[in-house]
Amino acid sequence: MPQTPAVEIITIGDELLYGQVIDTNSAWMGQELGKIGLRIRQISSVSDRAEEIVRALDEARQRAQVVLMTGGLGPTKDDLTKHVLAHYFHSELALYEPSLRDVEAIFARFNRPMLEVNRQQAFLPTACTPLRNTVGTAPGMWFDGEDGVVFVSMPGVPFEMKHLMATHVLPKLQQHFQVPPIEHAVLQTVGQGESFLAEQIADWEAQLPPNMKLAYLPYLGGVRLRLTATDDGQPDLRGRLEAQLPAVRALLGPYLFAEGEINLETALGAMLQHRGLTIGTAESCTGGTIAQRLTSVAGSSAYFQGSVVAYANDVKIRQLEVSPDTLESYGAVSEQTVREMAEGLRRTLGVDVAVATSGIAGPGGGSDEKPVGTFWLAYADAHQTVARKVSFNRGRQLNIEYISTVALNLVRQHLPAAN
Repeated sequence: MPQTPAVEIITIGDELLYGQVIDTNSAWMGQELGKIGLRIRQISSVSDRAEEIVRALDEARQRAQVVLMTGGLGPTKDDLTKHVLAHYFHSELALYEPSLRDVEAIFARFNRPMLEVNRQQAFLPTACTPLRNTVGTAPGMWFDGEDGVVFVSMPGVPFEMKHLMATHVLPKLQQHFQVPPIEHAVLQTVGQGESFLAEQIADWEAQLPPNMKLAYLPYLGGVRLRLTATDDGQPDLRGRLEAQLPAVRALLGPYLFAEGEINLETALGAMLQHRGLTIGTAESCTGGTIAQRLTSVAGSSAYFQGSVVAYANDVKIRQLEVSPDTLESYGAVSEQTVREMAEGLRRTLGVDVAVATSGIAGPGGGSDEKPVGTFWLAYADAHQTVARKVSFNRGRQLNIEYISTVALNLVRQHLPAAN
């Protein structure tokens, strides 16, 4: 049975070490590599210093058969990666004409003059196999090391790295290595925590075959469950994996909202579109976050009509038809107010369903009666209005993120059935 090559990632740049830029590249690469059966053994971040880059390369080649690098390929003086790699692989820099044409095309597209520093980006080590980057000015580089280790260098700009990975690197890795088959199934849940789900499906998990493993991947408001089947020499690995799913679907019940790499807003959008329903949001404490999540989905104009961010009470009164008496008697953060917000939005926008939020996201503004982390949400359609109180306080940003997830799930739970 072929052995799976170990992968190591090296991210290059002082900005990563100073915390000025968050390394999202490694997480994305790990996900994509996992889909083809490759696992990351280690991730390292190093500064823009030649000796540090060389030391990281020397150490990585002792642990891994694939070394993926991002960063340090820009046009400025601190971008040293290409020069370090040329020296490391005992080669000179030479003009690679296809990359020069790519760079020229990008500058022509934006009607900007191309500087000499940008032209220099088309000079690559002669020891590498160039990887054309048609969405940026820095080509990627593939090196076959003398010891059989593959080195790949890519830009640190996320969308350029993703383009090179998808277009060049992942297909070449699959061709270069005989990777044992691997299959994944992802179950998306919302509304319950990891411990509850683990107990709910414990007996099912215990009976999984030895070559299948379940991973719990919590996020704020839910859990992704990833079932992975590795090659055991038997046929139909995919079929045997899928045979395990009906039982766990039944156990997860209402907490399961989708399968595959689908987020809650995408799944909810598909439900709305399938049922021919329109939606709008009336948001106070979430400040438009729910609307942003809904409209982040391509094609959301088919069902999303609009939003009223009613932070001030006057806006709740004028735009959402909330009664001044309700606000006076119960306050903005109350069941009565969010009910009227949701119902008023349905009338104002003429939508089939509406969701409303009001709460105290913090860090200030709370009271003994309504402390920070007190939230009210409401869902309204032509037949019902449902309100829910939520207590959650993990800091302002996490509060907003969590409440937006709860609100989307509230809509999912109460949507009218398809006609």
